[in-house]
Amino acid sequence: MQKIGKFVVVAAAALSLAACGQDAKTETAAPAGPAVPSSNAAPATQSKGRECTADDIKTTGKFGEKPEITVPDDCDPPKKLITKDLSGGTGPAAAAGQKLKMNYLLVTWSDKKVLDNSYDRGEPFDLNLGAGEVIPGWDQGLTGIKQGGRRLLIIPPDLAYGEGGRGIKPNETLVFVTDAVSVADNRG
Repeated sequence: MQKIGKFVVVAAAALSLAACGQDAKTETAAPAGPAVPSSNAAPATQSKGRECTADDIKTTGKFGEKPEITVPDDCDPPKKLITKDLSGGTGPAAAAGQKLKMNYLLVTWSDKKVLDNSYDRGEPFDLNLGAGEVIPGWDQGLTGIKQGGRRLLIIPPDLAYGEGGRGIKPNETLVFVTDAVSVADNRG
């Protein structure tokens, strides 16, 4: 398992853009993984009648600035991975096998609180995309991001921490804003 310091990497892996070259208003959804058993699950809450979209999540700040994330109260967390480019980058789109340096801020859906961020530490998180070093939501959600790009990731529990761990409640949906500080090709 990863060190607690690598929690950020795992959480950051949740970010996802399924196709490269999408503009800042594009939203993509990735198929959800297997259902998470509910034996230790938090009590079910009443549905709000619709799932949230990326456009329901409000963010502030530009690339390189510590963002703010506002999770709404009037819709349910999505059941599939949602990504949205908040600002484009330059150069080739990130693919499996590339080394990324990412800044990120994580807000938990259930209590709408910042759980972790790299901006305050002043040190981006390093990962090899697609290598399983982070949660599946990051490995899937960061695909296609370009250096200098900012992306919103909404990661369902089955692509995050499922039954919980590393300070995350059981069946928690995670919301990230990530900045691609660098995208380097180290595939040989």
